[in-house]
Amino acid sequence: MGRAIRPNEYFLRKGYIYIPKIPTLIATVLGTGVSVCLWDRKRKKGGMNHFLYPRASKREESTPLFGNAAVYALIKFFRDDGSEIKNLEAQIFGGAVPEESSKESASVARENVFIARRLLVRHGVKITAEDTGGRKGRKIIFNTYTNEVAIMHVDKIRKEDWYPYEGDR
Repeated sequence: MGRAIRPNEYFLRKGYIYIPKIPTLIATVLGTGVSVCLWDRKRKKGGMNHFLYPRASKREESTPLFGNAAVYALIKFFRDDGSEIKNLEAQIFGGAVPEESSKESASVARENVFIARRLLVRHGVKITAEDTGGRKGRKIIFNTYTNEVAIMHVDKIRKEDWYPYEGDR
């Protein structure tokens, strides 16, 4: 009989990339921003990014706040750690456009999703699932060992939506 694995928990903030060494539940909250969950099915290892803008206009400003840097770096970190592209699969989340959004915010949300898709395809990473767009924000929890993601759609991102929860939650 298999042994149950109790994952650690980690809250991923905007502009960060996290690839844990042990099974972990990574949580984040998304509005117009996007997260890519990358998983190596052979090694049973996952990681995730959370970016707010599609691309940096200047190379020296390129950080994981920008999709062009965040997606590229996530793939590179996996490759540098021994993963092969043929074993990687990705899931994309976020890019919501709430009703009260400006045209600029709506454009950023759509571009965030586009840049994630484009870079994953360009690098040969298979996209296996996607929950993007729409009017509602998302809370997601990614299990880096099983590649399972829990998605909760929310009308408004409130303080109590942020993980770790306080009190009885």
